[in-house]
Amino acid sequence: MGAISQILFGFVAAVAAVASGTQKAIFGYGTTGTATAITNLVSNTGVVATDTTGVGTARYYIAAAGYGGDKAIFGYGATTVNGSARVSITNLVSNTGVVATDTTGVGTARYSLAAASYGTGQAIFGYGNPTTSRTNKVSDTGVVATDTTGVGTARYYLAAAGYGGDKAIFGYGNANPTKVSMTNLVSNTGVVAIDTTGVGTVRSGLAAAGYGGDKAIFGYGQGNSTNVSITNLVSNTGVVATDTTSVGTARSYLAAAGYNGDKAIFGYGSGGGYVSTTNLVSNTGVVAIDTTGVGTARIYLAAASFSLS
Repeated sequence: MGAISQILFGFVAAVAAVASGTQKAIFGYGTTGTATAITNLVSNTGVVATDTTGVGTARYYIAAAGYGGDKAIFGYGATTVNGSARVSITNLVSNTGVVATDTTGVGTARYSLAAASYGTGQAIFGYGNPTTSRTNKVSDTGVVATDTTGVGTARYYLAAAGYGGDKAIFGYGNANPTKVSMTNLVSNTGVVAIDTTGVGTVRSGLAAAGYGGDKAIFGYGQGNSTNVSITNLVSNTGVVATDTTSVGTARSYLAAAGYNGDKAIFGYGSGGGYVSTTNLVSNTGVVAIDTTGVGTARIYLAAASFSLS
């Protein structure tokens, strides 16, 4: 193959890779003071839709991730504010954004956990409260596996995202009582690595999403004394960068997901009261100013990417 042909082939492959990324996102569940099951779809241009009537058990402290290449899954959580009524049920999301009824739970019921996509259409739920580091893998058909013995520091109120095209990262959180900035990388076979020394401001109640096709971003959250709007970019090799002074309302207990193949969106949370504000993230990791919120303001929700069109 000649040099020009190789360049053209590489360009076409790159365009195809971006085009094949998930295009839409979904925010779901959470609490307004009362547990909800409502969802809000996000278009491939980052526009958030009004509330969709909830399906499944209303709950919060929930996690979500994409699976199967174009679908998503919400899982676990609690139906009471103190977490005493925790569950392990899941709800699958079709590639058109339709949320299915409850699926009987697998694995230890817990809340304030995180989830991310990895591999070729798989996902992983991990950590959570009661304070644990156990994980549960999700197959490319949305089947949740039994508990895998945890690796790394047990914690909750953490975040997770996919990176590198087929890997994932868990980061930050509350190790009870200490907030941390450590991370744990997940291989393309779902193996969780030991703790990596933390970078950036320690915090909990943050969110994370993939962007740029192969990178990730952690953002917002609650530091030791106040909400923050800082972000930390993650390279395509899983290296976390130092704090970036961010924009938008400092808040915590929000959610984030990728959209349009290479961009991301942070949304909702608690910042001077419950908000439905969103902040778009460009394909270079630049966070935009606040977008006026759409839908019910709430916290302790989750978000995931879905759809290839």
